Formats: sequence, structure tokens, C-alpha cells
Amino acid sequence: MTDIHTLHILNKTPEHPRSKACRDALRPGDALLLIESAVLALAAQSGPESDVPVYALASDIVARGLGQCAREASLVDFPAMVGLTTRAQNVISW
Repeated sequence: MTDIHTLHILNKTPEHPRSKACRDALRPGDALLLIESAVLALAAQSGPESDVPVYALASDIVARGLGQCAREASLVDFPAMVGLTTRAQNVISW
């Protein structure tokens, strides 16, 4: 059973053009998963600007020393990341 319309998986830094394109594409019912360099958005002054649930891969948060920013997103491990994909009707990797 799906409860996420589109899961957007973003791995680009906040300054990358695809990051802005991803944020612009978010709609109600979607979810955003930050992985790799995209977790750096959590360290930005305002954090990710979104009205959709935001998830971040915990191992990437730890690898970049962003534990203090973890409150901005729900942290997930690899099995939970797979679970998010199974809950989504569509998955887009940015």
C-alpha cells in the first residue's frame, strides 16, 4: 500500500541546480529523502524548505558530522530507505 505519491531522492549539494529543481518539484503527498551530499542542506541556515516530510540517511549525517542538525529530518537507515521506496507510488532520483 502506498502512502507517498512521489519519493524524491536527492544526492546533490544545496548549491547544485538539481537541488533547486527537486525542491520546486515537491508537491503535497510527496516526501524528500536526502542522501550523500544533499544532507548538507540540513546545516543551511533555514534547512530544507518544504511542506513535505523530510528524511535523511543517518550514515550520511554521521559521515558529515551533522548530528546536531538531525532534528530537521527523520533519520533513516538503509532498510528504512528501502521501505520508503516501497511506500511510494513514484520514485525520482535527483
